[in-house]
Amino acid sequence: MYSFDIVQPTTLADATAALKSTGGKALAGGQSLLAAMKLRLSQPGTLVDLSRIAELKGINRDDATLSIGALSTHAEVSESSVVRAAIPALATLAHGIGDRQVRNMGTIGGSIAHDDPAACYPAAVLALGATIRTTTRFIAADDFFKGMYETALADGEIITSVSFPIPRKAAYVKFASPASRFALVGVFVAQTAEGVRVAVTGAAPSVFRSKELEAALTRSFTAASAKAVTVSAAGLNGDLHASPAYRAHLIPVLASRAVAAAG
Repeated sequence: MYSFDIVQPTTLADATAALKSTGGKALAGGQSLLAAMKLRLSQPGTLVDLSRIAELKGINRDDATLSIGALSTHAEVSESSVVRAAIPALATLAHGIGDRQVRNMGTIGGSIAHDDPAACYPAAVLALGATIRTTTRFIAADDFFKGMYETALADGEIITSVSFPIPRKAAYVKFASPASRFALVGVFVAQTAEGVRVAVTGAAPSVFRSKELEAALTRSFTAASAKAVTVSAAGLNGDLHASPAYRAHLIPVLASRAVAAAG
């Protein structure tokens, strides 16, 4: 690790000012950023530690929406009785991230801001049609994820919370790497008030919605309907773990399991 400065503000205003004045990077749980720094893939001169900002924490719900503060850890989401009652699939997803140490440090805000192609949270955010609240605006999930490690966030913009509409049914199933527990392919299926939404992670350079699966499940929300869909391998990832064709095969298989799990 190389040398860097660290700033520890206690308010969002101070954090925003520090990012602007230093050109540094915001640090949440550090499970993505610190690993990138060790590999020299990211080399900020200053880290702005957000961990002391109380307004970035907390989990709340009303009749139609579940709101999760950006600094909520994966462990807090997975163990929250509020999350389990509102969106059980989200608690299940959080429980399946990494190992216990990662879940106790990593945060939902840090995960979606980093937008790793194989991360689990982006699938939930996109499938549930969530809204990302930042220090300057509200961003719809469909407008947030732009590409590999790329989001709509501007320099110095900080995620403050994520609001999830509570679905009628939802489930997430992933085929995980046994070493990292990242998704080789992960599929989140949600039956919402606006219709069926299906988001896929791990299969492509960035999370995406599967229009073919959404159309099939709109006609018939059954496991058999999902499994009958053919997904093209064009544009999908290929690596030592799985070929594009194998990932294309996995998508409808996992979607069918998610539909079955959603009931």
